Amino acid sequence: MSETVPQPLDARQRAVALLVAGCFFMENLDGTIVSTAAPRMGASLGVSATAIGLVITAYLLTVAVLIPLSGWLTARYGARRVFLCAIALFTLASLACAAASNLGELVALRVVQGAGGAMMVPVGRLMAMSGVAKPDLPRIVSYIVWPALLAPVIAPLLGGVITTYASWRWLFLINIPLGALAFTVAWRLIEGGPVAGVRALDWPGVLWTSVGLGALTYTGHLLSQDGGSWPVTAAFATASALMLGMAVRHLRRADHPLIDLGTLRVRSFRASVSGGSSFWVAVSTVPFLLPLLFQEVFGWSAVASGTLVLFVFVGNIGIKPATGYIFGRFGYRSPLVASGLTLAGTMVACAFLTADTPRWLIAALAVLSGAARSLGLTGYSTLAFADIPQDRMRDANTLNATANQMAAGLGVAAATVAVRLGAPLTHALLGRTSPALSYGAAFCLLAPAALAATAGAARLHPGTGDSLRRRTDGPTRERARTRPRDRTRTT
Repeated sequence: MSETVPQPLDARQRAVALLVAGCFFMENLDGTIVSTAAPRMGASLGVSATAIGLVITAYLLTVAVLIPLSGWLTARYGARRVFLCAIALFTLASLACAAASNLGELVALRVVQGAGGAMMVPVGRLMAMSGVAKPDLPRIVSYIVWPALLAPVIAPLLGGVITTYASWRWLFLINIPLGALAFTVAWRLIEGGPVAGVRALDWPGVLWTSVGLGALTYTGHLLSQDGGSWPVTAAFATASALMLGMAVRHLRRADHPLIDLGTLRVRSFRASVSGGSSFWVAVSTVPFLLPLLFQEVFGWSAVASGTLVLFVFVGNIGIKPATGYIFGRFGYRSPLVASGLTLAGTMVACAFLTADTPRWLIAALAVLSGAARSLGLTGYSTLAFADIPQDRMRDANTLNATANQMAAGLGVAAATVAVRLGAPLTHALLGRTSPALSYGAAFCLLAPAALAATAGAARLHPGTGDSLRRRTDGPTRERARTRPRDRTRTT
């Protein structure tokens, strides 16, 4: 059997990837940690806890709306300038958020913070992957992906500790030393100026895309709120569908579109965006639902529930050293199928947890779920760029980042809706209902998202992603070169 031959990454490439990973951690943590502090933030600002939902929505909406601009801004002003400005904006906005005296100020400052976050990660990821050989992409991506897995898992525990023993303002103040360190390292490490011959900004594309993504994000916010108006929610959902439809129509016809949708003709990229989005929806629901189940149904403290959820990250880290070998040895199709099935199975298993379930068993289930999350997200995030030429990497990166951000945000809304549907569903099927049954039904309703990703992965050609695998046996490389290109690259 062939073996994977590890090659050392260039020290600068590794340093850039770790810098981007740190920024990714800050952005994801800020998008999830506030929900834990909602009651105390509301009491401090003189508003209801539900009103604090606007603080979360304003941030997520801004990130979703501005990510499509990141590719053009990088080309027009240069990666170094945009990245440094994004870190500075995010850090200073975090400091201002901590000093906010009312809800209006806090929401406005979260918009500014979201603007910095929208630029940080897509631009940073593009820099980290620039000029990297295809077989080295899996290791670069593995550095960048782990913060996306860590932040939602650690947020309940960190938020619980901060709100229990300190002021909610420390939720934002913890970004200050992290941001200052990231800016210092980026100042010395990051290069990259403007690209020659950049076309004028596609303003119609900006308008349709921004309004459509903004309406879709706000629809998710409305779905996650208790007692929301269904007609209003339906109106925003319809508006977002129409606007995004107009955006796709324009981007396909424009001579110089904001985002080149032609990258979706590459089969591996299209499969990664579609399957990865479904996988992201499933991934984002587990660290959201588990703390709620532990606290609201089992009656455990925020610290106790956060500690158990932290075992998801143990699984993430535990599988990391083997991820490169797994994809190098077995390719991408089989591991992605296995990760999807495992994630779906652990979600269904969560439906049967009770307060009497041994905690070691819950921890073991969380570890298994975390391993599946890590393997799947690393695979999809890497496979997205397997067959993308370097001159189209910017468009592919922007489109992939937008899809991932929207899927992760909508996953939380889907989890909330699933919990609400759990009560009537269990009553109809079992003749009774309870909070525990509602959460159990929610896990079962959301597991098909992971199965949808699995179905897409099963349809991949066995050789998909071979350009990312460094193999030692000549016949394998020869088969990869002689395989019909149109079967793996394009439709």
